[in-house]
Amino acid sequence: MAKCPHCKQPVTLEKTHRETGDLPDEIHKDVVGAVKKEIMYSCPHCDAVLGFGFFIGGFLTGRP
Repeated sequence: MAKCPHCKQPVTLEKTHRETGDLPDEIHKDVVGAVKKEIMYSCPHCDAVLGFGFFIGGFLTGRP
């Protein structure tokens, strides 16, 4: 299982409930943007930033 490099607690990135972070060890995922989606992943225990990502979504690609 993956661990946060800052607080050493276990974290997981499940395919279900990623946006809400319902599971106690589930990474928080914050998405901003309508066309260019910017994503920030953070630890649910210490709120340290674990990574960033982006993709083109919306009307151009049909992705949510």
